[in-house]
Amino acid sequence: MVSTAVTPPAAPQPEMPPVTVYYDGACPLCAREIAVYRRQAGAAGVCWVDVSSEASETLPDGLTRSAALARFHVRGADGKLRSGAAAFLSLWHSLPRFARAARLLDRPVPRAILESGYRLTLIIRPALQSLARHVFRPHPQEQDR
Repeated sequence: MVSTAVTPPAAPQPEMPPVTVYYDGACPLCAREIAVYRRQAGAAGVCWVDVSSEASETLPDGLTRSAALARFHVRGADGKLRSGAAAFLSLWHSLPRFARAARLLDRPVPRAILESGYRLTLIIRPALQSLARHVFRPHPQEQDR
């Protein structure tokens, strides 16, 4: 006897963007850097989440708003959440202009050096933010236009 039972089709899975970037849009340095990445070829395929203006519910499991504001995070094409230098490398792999550098640097020793540099940047970030706010603030004459 042949079974004629029909299995229902699997429920459609929500399509996840290949890469999702979680960044602090209230940070002038972060906002300017993200603006550079968003102008690159391939950036249209990236989901950009400004954590400073999004509700915490939009964050993936395992990522709090305070952690996302304190450190750069990217969910890669493989679905893994990365932070710091590993997050930058994950983003760079998805942008053709940065992909070659990502391939060269995405090895244990260069990645460790990048992470050390990133951690140093986090230490001096408040001073850099203050400087950026001063340097990138529009002049009073420009505000009247």
